Amino acid sequence: MSDTPFGFGVPPEEPEDGDEGRKKQPSEGGKGAGNPFGFPGLPGGGQGGADNPFAAMFGSLNPTDLGAAFQQLGQMLSYEGGPVNWDMAKQIARQTVAQGTADGTKDSSVGPAERAAVEEAVRLADLWLDGVTSLPSGANTAVAWSRAEWVEATLPAWQQLVDPVAERVGAAMGDVLPEEMQAMAGPLIGMMRSMGGAMFGQQIGQAVGVLAGEVVGSTDVGLPLGPAGKAALLPLNVEVFGKDLGVPKDEVRLYLALREAAHQRLFAHVPWLRSHLFGAVEGYARGIKVDTSKLEDAVSGLDPSNPEQLQEALQQGMFQPEDTAEQKAALARLETALALVEGWVDAVVHEAAKSRLTSAAALRETLRRRRASGGPAEQTFATLIGLELRPRRLRDAARLWASLTDARGVDGRDDLWQHPDMLPTASDLDDPDGFVHREHLDFSELDKMLGEAAGGTHQDRPGGDGTRGDAPRTDDEDDSDK
Repeated sequence: MSDTPFGFGVPPEEPEDGDEGRKKQPSEGGKGAGNPFGFPGLPGGGQGGADNPFAAMFGSLNPTDLGAAFQQLGQMLSYEGGPVNWDMAKQIARQTVAQGTADGTKDSSVGPAERAAVEEAVRLADLWLDGVTSLPSGANTAVAWSRAEWVEATLPAWQQLVDPVAERVGAAMGDVLPEEMQAMAGPLIGMMRSMGGAMFGQQIGQAVGVLAGEVVGSTDVGLPLGPAGKAALLPLNVEVFGKDLGVPKDEVRLYLALREAAHQRLFAHVPWLRSHLFGAVEGYARGIKVDTSKLEDAVSGLDPSNPEQLQEALQQGMFQPEDTAEQKAALARLETALALVEGWVDAVVHEAAKSRLTSAAALRETLRRRRASGGPAEQTFATLIGLELRPRRLRDAARLWASLTDARGVDGRDDLWQHPDMLPTASDLDDPDGFVHREHLDFSELDKMLGEAAGGTHQDRPGGDGTRGDAPRTDDEDDSDK
C-alpha cells in the first residue's frame, strides 16, 4: 500500500537550520508511490506490484479472507461521503494498532497505577511550570491513553487537517476532461472518487495507526490534536521511548509531562494560535494547483463515443501538484509558527527541569534531535498532506526565547503571545538580538478599543480569536475552548 495517498513524496532530508528551502522529490509518473487510486498505469499504481492496493488486498488471500476483502471493496465502491472515507480510516487505524509495532509491543488497556502516575506527573509538571511562565495551566484534566484511545481522540483533528487538501486534489478529477466528455465520463469519475475517498481513508488509517505506536502525547506534532484542556500521555509509548536512554522511568515520564503541559498552556491561553496553525494548512490547500496538461494532451484526440479509450487515457496519467506562491507563503507561515511554538516549549521546559531533573539536558537533546531529523510525526504528516511539520529552526527559536527571558523577564517574553503580529518572524530568527531589543507595540488595548467600537467585546470582533479577522476560524472552535 502506498504511503503517499495525495501524490506527495516525502521530501529528502535537509539540515535543520539550512536556508536552501524545501526540496521535493521529483515525481516519476507510473513509478512513484503517489497514486491515491491504485490503478495500473497511474503514478504509484504499478502493474500489480506492492504499491497497488488491489494486489495488496487480493494477491495473497486465502479463501477464508476473500469475503472480507470483497466486503472492503464494496465499501470502497459504495462510499459517497467527503474526500476521505473516515470510517475506513478509523477501522484501518484500529487494525494497525491491534497488530502491534515492529519492536513487538502490543497495545493494552491502561491500568489504574499508570493512570495515577500520569496524573501525578502532569500535576507536578504544572507546579514547576508556574515558576517559569506567566501563562496559567491549560490542562483541566490529565489522561493516560492506550494507542487505540489516542486514535479515537485525535481523528477529528486529522480530519480537519487532511480534508482541505484531499478536497482540493479530488476536485481536480472533474476538471481534467473536456466539457463535452464530462457527462459520458461522469459514472467513471464518480466511481474513481468513491474509490479515491476509500483509498485515502485506508492509507491515512494505516499512517495514523503506525503513528499511534510512536507518539508519547497529544502534541507530538506541535499541533493540538487532542481535545482542548486534556494533557495526555501514552504510558506504553513513554516506556518504549525511554527504554534505551539509561534514564529513570519517572524522570522520562515527568519530562514528557512538562512538554505536554507546556503545549497545553499555549493552546489554551493564546486564543488565536490554533486557528493560525490550522489556517496555514488550509492556505496551503487553497494554493494547490494541478497541472492537467498531460492528461489533457492524452484525451484531446479521443473519440467521445469510445468509453474504453477514455478509461485507457485516464489510466495513463493523473496530475502533478505544483508549488505556488500561495502555498509557499502558507508553508513559511506554518513552519515559522511551529518553530516558535516548539522553541518556546523547549525553553520553558528546560528552565523548569534543569535544576530538578539530572537528565534534563540529555532528554532535551534527544527530543530536539527527534524533531529536527524528521521524526515519525513529521514523516506521517508529510505523507498525509504533503506538508512537513519539522520545526527547522527550533534551536534558533529556543535561543531567541531564552534571550527574551533574560532581557525582559518571563512576563515580557510571554506578552508577545498576545497577538500574532507581535511574534518574531523568520528574519528575526536571523537577528535575535535586534528583535530582543526592539520596541514592540501592545495590541491588547488596541484590540479592546476596536471591540468596543464595534459594539462588542474583544471576542465578538470579526475572527473572534484575537487575529483581527485575518486567520480563518476553525469549524469546531468556539469560545468555550478559550
